[in-house]
Amino acid sequence: MPTRLERNIDLLLSVHRPAVLAHLRSIRRLHPNATPEQLLAILERRYVTAVTSGGAAVGASAMFPFVGTGVSLGLSAVETAGFLETTALFAQSVTEVHGIAVDDPDRARALVMTLIMGKAGSDLLKQIAGQATGGLGRNAYWGQVVTSSLPQFVVGPVADQLKKVFLRRFAIGQGTNAVGRAIPFGVGAAIGGVGNLMLGRTVIQSARSAFGAPPLTFPEALAITIKAPKGAKPVDVAPPKKGVMRILPRRRQAAIEAPGPRGEGPQNDTAVPEIRI
Repeated sequence: MPTRLERNIDLLLSVHRPAVLAHLRSIRRLHPNATPEQLLAILERRYVTAVTSGGAAVGASAMFPFVGTGVSLGLSAVETAGFLETTALFAQSVTEVHGIAVDDPDRARALVMTLIMGKAGSDLLKQIAGQATGGLGRNAYWGQVVTSSLPQFVVGPVADQLKKVFLRRFAIGQGTNAVGRAIPFGVGAAIGGVGNLMLGRTVIQSARSAFGAPPLTFPEALAITIKAPKGAKPVDVAPPKKGVMRILPRRRQAAIEAPGPRGEGPQNDTAVPEIRI
């Protein structure tokens, strides 16, 4: 039976697909002309910024005198949970851009854990999945294997074996970072920020190798409706002229419509000069 810690981590590592789709569509509305490759670059920048600033912020809290070691370690635990959730959102967003829908929580957890462990995680996944299925295709990307092509009946056992290794590795790494973040005088901020930056870069490199080259087009699930820009104010157009004015040449019309010299007008008794047509 899984412990409370394992259940909490399972919840953090699996993000509901509607939330992922809403996240991606909001970015697409901000960058409607972005290609899938450019969208992936935006996701990577946002992800690195989020995890780095989170680690640095917790480390910076150690500079305040009222923040003791116990409080600092508690903040580190909260930041670790945030890191896992942010990584899960990033991983499933990358998956959706590549046109792979992940609705199964076990597949989502296996993907995120493998990304965080880096090359060691992908090698372990290939080994476990190969043993369960009798071998993987030589040209298959491991991200596609764990999210789509791996048979459903082996996804759960593969995720459980990955979890055992992941929890041990992640606990050691985050434990070291948590102690480093508790160091005052700004050292904790540097350790927290740099530690998360390195781990975030590992996740990004793993994601790039997991799915290969970006697709050329977006899947239908990421389609958005772009509002047409507001047009200019309508210009008043004079109604078409009727009768003689309509068939007269432009110059003769101008002669008729042009005002006479100053002093001439209906208020004077001077007769209107005769105009020949």
